[in-house]
Amino acid sequence: MTVLVASDLDRTLIYSAAALGLEMPDTEAPRLLCVEVYHHAPLSYMTEEAASLLAEVARTSCFVPTTTRTREQYGRIRLPGPAPKFAICANGGHLLVDGEPDGDWHASVRAALDSGCAPLDEVRAHLNRTADASWVLKERVAEDLFAYLVVDRERMPDGYVKELTDWAEPLGWTVSLQGRKLYAVPRPLTKSAAVAEVARRTGATEVLTAGDSLLDTDLLLAGDQGWRPGHGELADAGWTAPQVTALPERGVAAGEAIVRAIAEHASDVRARARSEAVIRAVSRGRADGRT
Repeated sequence: MTVLVASDLDRTLIYSAAALGLEMPDTEAPRLLCVEVYHHAPLSYMTEEAASLLAEVARTSCFVPTTTRTREQYGRIRLPGPAPKFAICANGGHLLVDGEPDGDWHASVRAALDSGCAPLDEVRAHLNRTADASWVLKERVAEDLFAYLVVDRERMPDGYVKELTDWAEPLGWTVSLQGRKLYAVPRPLTKSAAVAEVARRTGATEVLTAGDSLLDTDLLLAGDQGWRPGHGELADAGWTAPQVTALPERGVAAGEAIVRAIAEHASDVRARARSEAVIRAVSRGRADGRT
């Protein structure tokens, strides 16, 4: 029995200081563990309880960090527990195996993008034409796969995301606003495809997923069970699905609630598998006795 746990990272498992959402007196705030340092300063956190739970999940299941981050950005994160055998970066564009990119997987992704959507340069040109310097802080390309803008959300026009979405969809691209980042991602570039490949390689019999954004919908739908927090794009839209649990917790408390739910479900799956194995063994023994 292999339980595969594929979870988004930012605003799902780990949180910047601005995203902690600690709606309580400072004296009651949970103890936090820093899991990412950037430019010699702490950047991302989990609660200590979430870190302990995640370490147990990583020891007993096949835990696969599944992120839109580039490989370089993912490399800054130090999650608790054993180093993951597999990690998914660039929204599925790169599959890391023991920390090294799988060239065959990346080649298959490139082939899908070349045949399934408009080129990146066309999308970037449109972003540069339509976005305004008064609210765009940075324009970036990730791994030569997709583009994103770092924006001042208060100054960004209310209708811009919808206008960009309407323009991008016929070209095979998805638009997602996460915190201060506005992503334009080719539709064939998905986390779920990479997770399916890991499931194939590991022989996983149960896939558990978690995520908070539009780019996580395919991941959540691909799992046998999934969880989303009470914040983020999906929560704002009221999105859910039959196999997805919408948790009420927000901020870093949601991260802890997600890991706890995953740990408990994975434990139940393993216990059920052991019981079924015992029943099969007893049944075989009885059949052998009759012969």
